[in-house]
Amino acid sequence: MKDKKILCVASELMPYLPETEVSSMAFEAPRMVNAKGGETRIFMPRFGNINERRHQLHEVIRLSGMNLVVNDYDMPLIIKVASIPRERMQVYFIDNEEYFKRKATFKDKNGDLFKDNDERAIFFAKGVIETVKKLNWSPDIIHVHGWLASLLPLYLKTYYKNEPLFSETKIVTSVYDTEFEGALNSEFKSKVLFDNIEEEKLEYITSASHQNLMKLAIDNSDAVILGTPQLDGDLESFIKDKNIPTLGYKYPDEFSAAYEEFYLNTVLS
Repeated sequence: MKDKKILCVASELMPYLPETEVSSMAFEAPRMVNAKGGETRIFMPRFGNINERRHQLHEVIRLSGMNLVVNDYDMPLIIKVASIPRERMQVYFIDNEEYFKRKATFKDKNGDLFKDNDERAIFFAKGVIETVKKLNWSPDIIHVHGWLASLLPLYLKTYYKNEPLFSETKIVTSVYDTEFEGALNSEFKSKVLFDNIEEEKLEYITSASHQNLMKLAIDNSDAVILGTPQLDGDLESFIKDKNIPTLGYKYPDEFSAAYEEFYLNTVLS
């Protein structure tokens, strides 16, 4: 992995949120890259239940201050950073008072999905890409973890398709078991269409279930990693039908060599 640049974009990440399949692998994969001489940048949302003082988050003024348009509304982008102790890994947090101040991640106190999760996903995807542009950092691979990050492959392949910084970048999406039940806001598709993305690209999110969001991400990715031993519904057959490079599930004690091999000799070959 020496000198390779890997951008990790995650819905969740240890140690800032509790351990899940997503938060654990979003931490372990870039740690492996780091240990083998690669360069990593990690992005996640700055959820309100992340303790900023304990984790020493601070705002980066030179990266903040931009407005991102979501469904015809200007939404201010705030960028905060922190370093994972003992790992020499920097994490960038995408923040906005309207979307991420609440003291929860994806659901309200009644266990219902937040009605604006669709807009949060759009804001997160755009925020990551715009910040990487400001950093002028061209990744070899962007590795996506978790459903809130699932729009990033679509936006890179459509809305930002002419951005030279990403012209050689490969997108890898890790697919995990069902991360939520039900579906996001029924207006999700129309809000993405507002960004002049062709409707035929959005056939999978007429109903924005977890499975359909993953299909949308897979459809715009260059490779896929199975992040869980068994996937829900027909996702495994969908991945097979796409006929793109796929790495099967690897247990924690065996993933390191397999991911390195996949990155270098499959995705970047």
